[in-house]
Amino acid sequence: MDREGSGGGRQVTARSPGVDDCSFCRIAHGDEHPAQVVAEGEDWIAFFPLHPATIGHTLVIPRVHVSDLWQASPELAGSLTGQCVRVGRAIELALSPDGMNLITSKGAAAEQSIFHLHLHLVPRWSGDGFGTIWPDSSADDGVDLSKVAASIRDAWRTGSS
Repeated sequence: MDREGSGGGRQVTARSPGVDDCSFCRIAHGDEHPAQVVAEGEDWIAFFPLHPATIGHTLVIPRVHVSDLWQASPELAGSLTGQCVRVGRAIELALSPDGMNLITSKGAAAEQSIFHLHLHLVPRWSGDGFGTIWPDSSADDGVDLSKVAASIRDAWRTGSS
């Protein structure tokens, strides 16, 4: 598929230094083509992962190398989110799922396996075998949530920009 709004071949942006070992950078820059591209723009690309969780499972990534959403600029994060809305609407029109998840992860503890920012659009159907994404029990047992909230508020005020 051609870049959104282009009249011809794929346009690629300059690479970030030191990202030649990143498989998503190679896909984003046209060096590797195992992925089925469903949409793309100048600064982003959407494609199927090699092992989709459900039919239509799509990844939306920036062409620039950023390790995760919390390393992205607010402008990049906003742009990618907007593209997720557009691609998600296309998935809904094409596949009519019962629901959809938008998932991103940071770090191995959150099950991030490719350390290039990617947003998962996962169409869902009742009984699709994907399973639940939330634990059965609450994580707040015995924790003073007011202290946790105060700590987050303080961090937000002093350094989250």
